[in-house]
Parts: sequence; C-alpha cells; structure tokens
Amino acid sequence: MSKLTLVFKKWADTSLVLRILVGLVIGAILGLLVPGWTGIGILGTIFVSALKAIAPVLVAVLVMASIAKAQGGLGARFRTVILLYLVSTLTAALVASVGSTLFPITLRLQDVAEGSAPSQLTDVFANLLGNMVTNPLASISTANYIGILFWAILAGLALKLVASPGTIKVVSDFADVITLLVKWIIQFAPFGILGLVFSAVSQSGLEIFTVYGKLVLLLVGCMLVNTLVFNPLLSFIAMRRNPYPLLWACLKESGLNAFFTRSSAANIPINMALCKKLGLEEDFYSVSIPLGATINMNGAAVTITVMTLAVAHTMGVEVGFFAALILSIIATLGACGASGVAGGSMLLIPMACSFLGIGNDIAMQAVAVGFIIGVVQDSVETALNSSGDVFFAATAEFCDRRKNSQYGNA
Repeated sequence: MSKLTLVFKKWADTSLVLRILVGLVIGAILGLLVPGWTGIGILGTIFVSALKAIAPVLVAVLVMASIAKAQGGLGARFRTVILLYLVSTLTAALVASVGSTLFPITLRLQDVAEGSAPSQLTDVFANLLGNMVTNPLASISTANYIGILFWAILAGLALKLVASPGTIKVVSDFADVITLLVKWIIQFAPFGILGLVFSAVSQSGLEIFTVYGKLVLLLVGCMLVNTLVFNPLLSFIAMRRNPYPLLWACLKESGLNAFFTRSSAANIPINMALCKKLGLEEDFYSVSIPLGATINMNGAAVTITVMTLAVAHTMGVEVGFFAALILSIIATLGACGASGVAGGSMLLIPMACSFLGIGNDIAMQAVAVGFIIGVVQDSVETALNSSGDVFFAATAEFCDRRKNSQYGNA
C-alpha cells in the first residue's frame, strides 16, 4: 500500500500541464496508428462526463457558501470583471467585422440545414430570463448556469441573513468536500485528454484542417488577435502591469484543457483550481468564473460575426460601416446568451443574418457549414472563452489590489 501511495504522490507532484501534454501526444499517435481501438476514446467520454456532472454542484455550493461568508468589499471587483467581460466580447465582434472586411469569405451554400433558431434578439433574452427562474434542482441537473447562479445567490443571501454560524460552517464544509472531489477528478485529466485526442484524430484525421481552410483561418485568426492583442490591452489598462505572463498561464492551464473538452461547463472546475493557484479570493472567483462562462463569449461573438458576414458576401449584400457596427453589437448581445440557446453560437447566426435581410433558409445553410468546421472552430472558441474567464477575473482582482495599495499609500 505504501508503494502505491508513493506512486500516486509522485503522479500528483508532476506538473499537470506536462502530464496533459504527454497524454495529448500519446492520444494523437494512437489515433493515427490504431484508429480501430475505439475503447480508448471512452477515457475522454468518462472524463468530460465526470466534470460536467460535478461542475453544476460545485458552482451552486461555492457561490452559496461564498456569499453567505462574504464580509463585503467585492462590489468593485464584480463591476470591473463584468465590464471587462462585455467590452472584450464587443471588441472580439469588432475585430471579426474588420477581419471579414479585409479578407472576405464566400461559402458554397447548397443544402438547407434543418433546425430552429431565435429570429430576434428578444427571443434570446426571453430564453435567458426563462432559464433564470427554472426550478433550482432542474437547473443543477441540466447544467443551466443562469438558473444556478440566480438561485445560489439568493440562497447565499438568505443564509447570510438568517442562518447561524454553525449552519454556514456546514455549507462551507460541504463546498470543501465538492472541491476535493473536483481535485481528484482533475488528477485524471491526462487520461481524459488522451481519449479525447484519440477520438478526434481517429475520426477526422487531418482533413478538417484543409476543408473550408480559409474560413477556419479567418475565424481562428480573429479569435487569436482578440486574445493576444486586445484582451492584454484591456488587462494592462486595468492593472497597469505586463499582462502576458498571466495570459500565458491561463492559456496553458485552462485553455489547453478546454480546447479538447470543448465544454466551458466542464472547464469551470479547472478554472477555479487555477484561480486558487493564482491566489485569488474564493468569494470572488467562485461567482465570477461561472458568470464568465455565461457572458464572456469572445469566440462566440467572432463566430456569429464572421459567419454572418460570409453569408452576406456570398449573397452580394453590401455591409457598410454603420451596419457592421450594429451587427457587432447584436453579435455581442447574442453571444452573451449563447449558453442559453440549444446549439450554442452557431444557431444564433440566423438571428444576426436577419438584421441584414437574409432569410432563415439561407442562413441555416451557414449553420450547417459551421458544424462541419466545428471540430476546430468550437475547440478554439471554447479554449479562448474559458481561459479568458480566469484572465479577466484575475485582472479585476489585481486591479482592485493596486487601487487599494495606492489608497493605502496616499
């Protein structure tokens, strides 16, 4: 037993990023050499399923416990992080508009895709408000994070007002138990990544990088420009220090995992663990991280804007400066509601197309194209969205500390 304990300790002490990279390489090699060994892919399915199962419970108990224990002083940080989330998403849409203008893409639209999508922005907000007041237990079971946040915040406030210190301690202890379970699950991330990479490589090979290559390059290019240039600029303005070491840490430890899980919800536990490693306050990040998974949607804003303008270029629709600006705002607001719409950002393309007078039948063909390139587009989108949640949460807290330090020295 002691030897087994030593093995597990050595495993846990080895860098998680290094272990994940090893799993990534092994998974890719096995996917190319033995694509028929489909059982390997089960490792990825189990890992993602475990994270998705625990994440809603984690968010609910952490938010509830954090608000119940909070001593105040978090308001400024929440205002800052919400502003950063929204401005970054709008900037991403504007970058996508400029990129699509400089490098116009046309699509081969043939088969009409089946499905339904919100035709107006009001439909998105109606859906969000409906999700907010969904039964709290149903919200947890279906990973409806809008509902989870709403009810957890209310429950935390109620505990703060009427519960005894002993009751709050029990809730806090339960949050610690769930956090420990998450840590155990994360230790198996290398095996999960191995299975996910094996499935992707064995099923798609490298062909996905050549089909619709220009469209993929434009989408990924716009996302990377926003992430590597404009997000650090926003961070620098807020905290007045070099943001790139923080950005690299977020991309390496959050973005890498999110790229392969392709699930912001599954990455919430990873992000919370990274926030703790960065020394952020749990009262703050336990709310700001799930909030970011809902409204910090840089990649979704890029996807909606680029795909809509690609349809416009294909149809010969002229899009002027003012129309592009309004489209960017619509994409921003729609992206913030993407998590509450079945199908995610892709099914919001027809809503944006309707602003340009493009019919739903034509727009839904772009959705079909989007799902073809989704293996790459959705992976990059999720990686940059999710890592951005931690990046801006840390930026907001470091900004608050800088201001408090200046005030203390005055």
